[in-house]
Amino acid sequence: TIAREADHVLYTLAGPEISVASTKAYTTQVLTLVMLMMEIGRLRGTLSSEDYARYRDGLLGVPEKVKTILAGEETVKKAAHSHSTCKDVFFLGRNLDYAAALEGSLKLKEVSYIHSEAFAAGELKHGPIALIEEGTLVVAVATQPELFEKIASNIKEVKARGACVMAICPPSAALVRDIADEIVTIPETDPMLMPILSIIPAQLFAYYCAVERGFDVDKPRNLAKSVTVE
Repeated sequence: TIAREADHVLYTLAGPEISVASTKAYTTQVLTLVMLMMEIGRLRGTLSSEDYARYRDGLLGVPEKVKTILAGEETVKKAAHSHSTCKDVFFLGRNLDYAAALEGSLKLKEVSYIHSEAFAAGELKHGPIALIEEGTLVVAVATQPELFEKIASNIKEVKARGACVMAICPPSAALVRDIADEIVTIPETDPMLMPILSIIPAQLFAYYCAVERGFDVDKPRNLAKSVTVE
């Protein structure tokens, strides 16, 4: 109905959805929005041809990088085995990483029924840090080089209050990798494209937590494929 009523439509071409908590719908929407951004920037003259080519090449390289992440999913599986009994899980991120944190937290609560929240790491000391106690799992998404130092500071703050920190980050995030308790590595790519990659370990973590807890990942309770009432 939305496609019929809209003046213009950009189909994500994700294919038929099988699971209610669809992961590929999110990933393809991010990809589509990046391509829309690139084209608008090109038409307005605000995106240089060099940057356009860099983003294009980065997008073309995404599939292989995704394969690399999936090949190393055993790390995420082990983390899910360790943390599937958690009562609360908190996600932290700054800037683009906050968007990935929000989606990662959403998927975890949707399919595993673990209470989860995502917080903008810059706001941590203005309230959310009061929720951290001994053994709390904090998932820190860290992919933006200019923010590694700040997110590392946030990690130190929650660890000082007893949190266990799992970081989702590339090899270049040495400041984060040195202090996190668990590390899920994602390949390097342009920082603008990192949200496409960083969400995949978070989605896998939600999946394996649900499996560990014995729930049907494809049919989460209380969720429907289509909304028929307002």
